[in-house]
Amino acid sequence: VPDRTDYSTCSSVTPNMAAVATSTVAPLPSGSATALRRAASVRSVVSSAKLVAPLRLPTRWTSNVCTTSSTVSASKPIVASLKEEAVTEGRLDTALKNFFLSAAVSTTPLLLLAGDALAEDEPHNILKGTSIALIHPIVMGILFATTLYSGYLGLQWRRTRTIGDEIKAAKAAVPVGPDGAQIDTAPEALKVKELTQERSELLAGNFRDKHFLTSSILLGFGIFITVEGCLNTYTRTGKLFPGPHLYAGAAICCLWAFGAALVPAMQKGNDTARSLHIALATINVGLFVWQIPTGLEIVGKVFEFTTFP
Repeated sequence: VPDRTDYSTCSSVTPNMAAVATSTVAPLPSGSATALRRAASVRSVVSSAKLVAPLRLPTRWTSNVCTTSSTVSASKPIVASLKEEAVTEGRLDTALKNFFLSAAVSTTPLLLLAGDALAEDEPHNILKGTSIALIHPIVMGILFATTLYSGYLGLQWRRTRTIGDEIKAAKAAVPVGPDGAQIDTAPEALKVKELTQERSELLAGNFRDKHFLTSSILLGFGIFITVEGCLNTYTRTGKLFPGPHLYAGAAICCLWAFGAALVPAMQKGNDTARSLHIALATINVGLFVWQIPTGLEIVGKVFEFTTFP
């Protein structure tokens, strides 16, 4: 049975396709000669339209063709979401570039003092001088502030994830009036509004991506500058000094690595991994704070036993 769909109502169908479909509406005559002539006519139309599809288009095909505009309309939210993700990635890239720029600006004045040592053809002098020795404490001070900020962002992201459960519990506690509707003036209803407003503000803060960015900076720069500090100490003195500062620094690097290793499980919704991640981060902050006095003592010795540059 030929397909008798009215193709004139489909904006996506070309005139040639409509002509082909129209030509198939009438059944072929029973006479063989007339049938051959009709088939040749239809073949010529198909050739001009450059179609590979059979002449009798199934109804499911025509319905898909006719609903192309509605499919495009449905894809608009997806496109908007992709644009929003692209904007977010652009902001993260900008923040990362700003951090690298700040680190470069803070250490450049120290490196500019290397001219005298290099002019004397003694490249090791600059590595043993005060300038290079101060890179470690300066960058570590920046990373300590980054650690505190990253912890704040992580807690805010956790709050963003868990506030939905509080909203559900608060909605369930809203009293119902005689008509069966919830009482909007009840304290429980007001609490729901407050929590909903708080969730909107948390979502606008984009804390997840910010926490990921600052944590990546800690992991990369933290381990790098820790190794740099050990190498600088060995270059200046010919040995390392086992003690609280060295041991605490090594422990902090391990905690950074362990915390990063838990991220895949956290992304799958493992609450145990999330709690362990927070515990490791808390211990990390404690070690960082405890390490500051010993680090300042080492800085004092750097000024005492080294010279610029």
